[in-house]
Amino acid sequence: MKRLFPIILASIGIICIAIVLVVLVNKSKNANQDLQNPYTKEADTAFLNGDYLEAQKLYKQAQGKTEDVAKLKDIQKKLEDLNIKIIFSKIMDKCSVKYTVKPNDSLAKIAKNYNTTIELIKKANNLSQDIIRPGEELKVNNCKFAIVVDKSQNLLFLKSGDEIIKTYVVSTGKNNSTPVGTFKIVNKEVNPTWFKTGAVVPPGSPENILGTRWMGLDLKSYGIHGTTLPEDLGKQVTAGCVRMRNSDVEELYDIVPMGTEVTIVD
Repeated sequence: MKRLFPIILASIGIICIAIVLVVLVNKSKNANQDLQNPYTKEADTAFLNGDYLEAQKLYKQAQGKTEDVAKLKDIQKKLEDLNIKIIFSKIMDKCSVKYTVKPNDSLAKIAKNYNTTIELIKKANNLSQDIIRPGEELKVNNCKFAIVVDKSQNLLFLKSGDEIIKTYVVSTGKNNSTPVGTFKIVNKEVNPTWFKTGAVVPPGSPENILGTRWMGLDLKSYGIHGTTLPEDLGKQVTAGCVRMRNSDVEELYDIVPMGTEVTIVD
């Protein structure tokens, strides 16, 4: 037993050294990752300082410098939230122009000319009403948006070109019933009435599954809408439409104009 004691002590020492080495290696890896990807910290600082365009640029650079999946998801979430904040602000970016209001202009006329929405112009310019005056300068979006719905993930992507602006969790049709293809938004409605078979369900009713917004597709009876069952988001449970959280569909409704392309894939 006395002979074994030194061997046991030596073994314990080796194990302790190995544990310390593993901890040091992991710390070194994390430190190296931070050194290789300084953009995230710089982006966070820029965001806190209110320099949103610089933060946006740095988050995009950070995406290309990060391999860790969890960190990538965190960066993507920050970037998408920032994208929406910029869209709904007076900050001029690559997707906007400065428009000077002319005599006889209206928000509807400007929105139509630039293929955007009245709601987006109002939010971006902090307008509480539809009244505008000649000489007034407005930020107007001039980028084309598109929507992609991935049924396999129950995700909806708002895109501009190849760039994902925002990702939303949705519900799609049970038994894979949501149609696949490329469609267009042909009608939009705030607080829609649900014309259920054999009944008319008014807006605001707990039984009105359409929620607070409706964006109908050029395929009869199908559309993107809100929900009274947010707990079912992320599942295939609908009769074929795409359901969103009410706050999410309200946000999307304000951004995308009539005629926006909607691509649905398996």
